[in-house]
Amino acid sequence: MADRYGSDVLANNPHRKPRSTQRPVEIGMVVEDAQTGYVGAVVRVEYGRMELEDRHGRRKPFPVGPGYLIDGKPVILTAPRKTGPKAPARTASGSVAVHGAKAKVALASRIYVEGRHDAELVEQVWGDDLRIEGVVVEYLGGVDDLAGIVEEFRPGPGRRLGVLVDHLVAGSKEARIADAVRRGPGGAHTLVVGHPFVDIWQAVKPERLGIPAWPTIPRGVDWKHGVCEALRWPHSSQADIAKAWQRIRGRVRDWNDLEPALIGRVEELIDFVTQCES
Repeated sequence: MADRYGSDVLANNPHRKPRSTQRPVEIGMVVEDAQTGYVGAVVRVEYGRMELEDRHGRRKPFPVGPGYLIDGKPVILTAPRKTGPKAPARTASGSVAVHGAKAKVALASRIYVEGRHDAELVEQVWGDDLRIEGVVVEYLGGVDDLAGIVEEFRPGPGRRLGVLVDHLVAGSKEARIADAVRRGPGGAHTLVVGHPFVDIWQAVKPERLGIPAWPTIPRGVDWKHGVCEALRWPHSSQADIAKAWQRIRGRVRDWNDLEPALIGRVEELIDFVTQCES
């Protein structure tokens, strides 16, 4: 006859809590705060505290210690494991940081970018490298008169000019302007490169903003306003657009948050303007 009461009613006591195990905290580890339910990856650990970033890119600080879950199991987080020799510090562009280095006297060569947002992003990611190399970045406010601007700059040996252009794709207005510069005065000492994006905003990986892709904006609609409207961000004034850009730029931690199509072009320009000429 079957035992309708079971063999041992205490064998699986639902009130018995599993015992926590100790785990050294690691960058990239996905952790759940048992008290609040907040789930995020560890992005920073210092002075007994850690910072978790959730899937929407939001960050919150937490103390290292007990009260966390990993894969649903309770853990007590401890200080990170000490490893071998510390890896060299890196700049936001991925270069080895040179501690205590003073900015080099500015070269005669220059890098021009289209707009203020382009200049701010380049400075944010490559600023340390540019200062060590003595390279100044300036923004133009557009490239419609780029040929005249290059002629006025008068590029030559030891005075190179690099230009970063938005939406430089085959058949575009920008491509025709770049070709005219190459064939014009100083073209041999000028490098015009570009990325395929309509605007520098698109060079930031969309997942950093918690979206799968940048919105597609119809022709005839101002791209920045269209993006803000599609993302349901305020966009009625220029101040709103400026705030949107700060929101986007604030999500950029280093070069890993940018599209390769931009990274390669900026590195190419820096190499070009710092290369010695005989």
